Amino acid sequence: MSVTPEPGLLGSQLSLFDYALRTHQENPDAPLFRDGEPYPDDEQHRGRKSRPQAPEDRRREGADVAAVLDAHFAERSAVPRDLAGAFHDLYVPIHPNDHIAAAACRVDADRVRATGRWLVQHATDRCAVTVGLALLATLWDDDDLPLIKTIGLLSNRFGPLAARALERRSWCGGSEALLWLAERVTGWGRVYVVESLCKVGSAAARPWMLRRACDGDYLNRYFAGKVATAAHLHEAITAANPDSELVDHTGLLLTIMADSGGTGITLDHYPPAAAVLQAHCEHASRLEPSVERFSIAAQLAAYLRQPSARRIAWPEGGREQVVGGYLSLLNRESWCAVARAGLAAGDHRVTWLAGALAPGLALRAFTDAVTDE
Repeated sequence: MSVTPEPGLLGSQLSLFDYALRTHQENPDAPLFRDGEPYPDDEQHRGRKSRPQAPEDRRREGADVAAVLDAHFAERSAVPRDLAGAFHDLYVPIHPNDHIAAAACRVDADRVRATGRWLVQHATDRCAVTVGLALLATLWDDDDLPLIKTIGLLSNRFGPLAARALERRSWCGGSEALLWLAERVTGWGRVYVVESLCKVGSAAARPWMLRRACDGDYLNRYFAGKVATAAHLHEAITAANPDSELVDHTGLLLTIMADSGGTGITLDHYPPAAAVLQAHCEHASRLEPSVERFSIAAQLAAYLRQPSARRIAWPEGGREQVVGGYLSLLNRESWCAVARAGLAAGDHRVTWLAGALAPGLALRAFTDAVTDE
């Protein structure tokens, strides 16, 4: 099926799908700037005097949307266009919803499919698009993939349902579509999509998950441990000669998991943590120094001195050995030179390290610099 909106159906206002498609085509290999916000319907939603609120009983979320769908589908002559403005004044959940899914199950799948496709592709209001995507998330058709991927680029709003819809199609291209989308979303959208990749467990996605899943955003804490588990990090990093991209991303994963309390799997709850830390330290010692690598090694050395690190299942003397390995690396003259250059340039990563971690670790890069002054 074509994914280009039919001309003339939307009047002067752009559909959200068409907007996402055009914005994506301007820079097809990167996330949309600010997740594409503001959307074309922003004026209809920003500053509304009475914004629809979720019901006090959260179990009722989506029930009024389902009632509208039931009434619509009960009318045999009704067409999808009739729903274009039907949800604007309702609270429309952006996550998979049992009430909406049940409404879809009460109707012939062909009609649900046609309605969902039309709303996703042609609706100019985010509420209607969300309902359309929720309908498609109950189905399995692979020719919906272009629609779902494209609207999923507006991931802060549509990421949860797009990820679920692609998950359901993992057997027919959904995994590849999730991987495509994961490369092009950030923030909460990245959380939804990467978590779906972890659930799907696609072997084809593992190389990307091992090297690119985390982009350094604070929200990576929600999925870093899931990535380490689903992508078989232990197996990959303990191999003889992992590539530098894998080693660097492993270091990032480890620092995120070290600081994921309350949001995701922490290192002390990750069974292979000791072996992965040891392997990372060994492989990092063979790489050229950089500010990022210096920062990662310092953060891990500092973490390993905390009480929580003692809860990891270490072999005898293992923790001390890894701490010593990181400190030895950090105190190499070539690594110190990189850190000092970063400090002189005002690199925020190095200035933070100099104040927060360097005193406790007695790092030469900073203690010698102070002495020289």
